Amino acid sequence: MTGILTARPLPARSRAFDLLLAGALCVTAGFLSLAQAHFGGILAFGMLVPLIWRRTHPELVFFAVCSVAALQWLIGVDLQPGNIGLLVALYAISVYGDTRLSRIALGIGGLGVLMAVSRYWSNADWKQQVTMMVALGALVFGVWAFGERRRTRGLYVAQLEERAAQLERDRDRENKLAVSNERTRIAREIHDVVAHGLSIMIVQADGGLYAADQSPAAAKKALATIGDTGRASLTEMRKMLGLLKQDEPNELDPNQPRPQPGVSSLPELIDNVREAGLNVTYDVTGQPRDLPALLGLTAYRIVQEGLTNTLKHAGPGARTCVKLDFGREMLTVVVTDDGRGAGVAPSSDPGHGLVGMRQRASVSGGTVSAGPKAGGGYEVIAKLPYNLPTGE
Repeated sequence: MTGILTARPLPARSRAFDLLLAGALCVTAGFLSLAQAHFGGILAFGMLVPLIWRRTHPELVFFAVCSVAALQWLIGVDLQPGNIGLLVALYAISVYGDTRLSRIALGIGGLGVLMAVSRYWSNADWKQQVTMMVALGALVFGVWAFGERRRTRGLYVAQLEERAAQLERDRDRENKLAVSNERTRIAREIHDVVAHGLSIMIVQADGGLYAADQSPAAAKKALATIGDTGRASLTEMRKMLGLLKQDEPNELDPNQPRPQPGVSSLPELIDNVREAGLNVTYDVTGQPRDLPALLGLTAYRIVQEGLTNTLKHAGPGARTCVKLDFGREMLTVVVTDDGRGAGVAPSSDPGHGLVGMRQRASVSGGTVSAGPKAGGGYEVIAKLPYNLPTGE
């Protein structure tokens, strides 16, 4: 339970509002009470001035106002406009005060109703006394219940805000973890790509050394191959070094090399997906060309992820089309389906497939866009330039 002497933090705007409210009540109800009875007016200010701190110290304010009202009852001062401070203090403790003390305050309010009826309507008949008791009791309980409802709603909104903030933090953490995992996977694949290039360079160097004396032309060709392969591998490594922060060489097994898929492996991938029950068409436009290993791998993974998402989300009977367009400067990869697409409600867990696609495309200097199509279905478009920036 929060101590009643502990001040609640309050924005400057709220403090200013409380000051203006207490001032307005003092000017109106306070001076009206002062006009009715001199000493009673002074007591009215004693019930109105503490309202300045109604939100920072709601329990102290309520009990202070009740103490002044009890003094008013004891000395026989009639009810006056300043007694509205009791209702404001009761509302304040029900909204901002401790829950247990708020219920105690309701009980004190009920006791105050009995005391008021016994003093100020003691000469009335019993019907009038009952009527006033019910009316004052309903007023007190209504003010308290309204404050409790306000408190409950405020707590509910605060919980929703905290939950939304926690979900956002979790999503950011999951996205960062997904990017980290994807970079680790890419690092392993690049290790294989570069290792393949180095293997070619070693074989060509050994062959060139062997043929240097007997066939200078073959040696020159071997040296040219070494230069081309080295430059391509170096370009890929420079690109990756700018993105990858951590590698795990202990998990790489050089004794078990894995062949890296590329564009030429897409027909086999599509056949496997067809066997899983997905209707897929494959279309290639433009003049196919030999692609760098990294670029071919990126295109393959994007198609693979797009088909996987289609299997998961497009629904039964969906038709899918994979298109590769070999343009003059870039390769365009398009994966579309006519499944449920935009008709499906957004998922609370968007997954990490699109994160991985974009990460892979950025490594190759390209971009990926994905989203629902007009009329239904989903579309993934990747634009992958042939030439990687060399960097520093």
